[in-house]
Amino acid sequence: MKDLNFINIAKEVIQIEYNSLKKLQSSIGNSFEKLINTILCCKNGKIIVSGVGKSGIIGKKWAATFSSTGTPSFFLEASNASHGDMGQITSNDVVILISLSGNSEELKNIIQYTSRNKNIKLIGVTSNKESILYKNSDIKFLLPTVKEAGPGNFIPTSSTTIQNALGDAIAVTCMRHKKFGKLDFKKFHPSGSLSVKLQTVEDLMLTGKKIPFISKKSNMKIALKKITDRGLGVLVIRNSLNKTIGIMTDGDIKRLSNSKSNFRDLKIMKVMTKNPVSVDKNMLAAHALSLMNTKKITSLCVHKNNSKNNTIGLIHIHDILNANIT
Repeated sequence: MKDLNFINIAKEVIQIEYNSLKKLQSSIGNSFEKLINTILCCKNGKIIVSGVGKSGIIGKKWAATFSSTGTPSFFLEASNASHGDMGQITSNDVVILISLSGNSEELKNIIQYTSRNKNIKLIGVTSNKESILYKNSDIKFLLPTVKEAGPGNFIPTSSTTIQNALGDAIAVTCMRHKKFGKLDFKKFHPSGSLSVKLQTVEDLMLTGKKIPFISKKSNMKIALKKITDRGLGVLVIRNSLNKTIGIMTDGDIKRLSNSKSNFRDLKIMKVMTKNPVSVDKNMLAAHALSLMNTKKITSLCVHKNNSKNNTIGLIHIHDILNANIT
């Protein structure tokens, strides 16, 4: 054990896999574009991914990543396909088979089944140009031959690394084509820490009668009562057209009460802070928190469609912190 340098071994493995990824990058060309177009054109069917062994494990990851990024798909266990599950493949489907050798016995029945139906597109992903899979696929993607990490060049390491990377490349390419953004992604991840990170201002803001609106014609006596009753420490000032023109905080009121002898008779429009900071309802709550910290404020008005003076919500720093967003 003392003769082994663990750090050097790890670095060697990573370097070998890094070199394999560079080979994959160089192999991305027309066949990849055909593969993507085939997936994008699958409007009335399903995307089905299959493989065996380590390729099967990667295939499950492909299907999961596709589905979570706007390309619905599922994994078909190749060994079960010959025992009734082949019925999951129907006309207009796109079947993606992943196999390093391209000659896996478990895949042969799927290849034969798809070749009988002209309305099923078969995408073959393999490193063997002479394989059954490559020769019988409608769309062929030839993986580069890579050196496996570890002694003997036989442990699936570099080969599974490039398979995994190719799946990610396909998923992200389709995602960007469909303009699938963070809000779409959030819909598919309603639970867990990821959902918390993707919460928007709209998810947490106060709306309707909960927003502490007050007329610009009101005096400070009314403002003081209203800010006390609401307990939010802020008022949103609107004009006669119900457009937001200013904001006032309990800190503002305290400073005025200490400096103005006629404090209670002052018109709120004379002492308010004009042009309050307003954010779009689709802004991530985490971004809103950062904005509050930068500007040293505790509340933000919320608008939509660039109508900054049309306040549809109010978000307080406590709403964000209580949602465990930091």
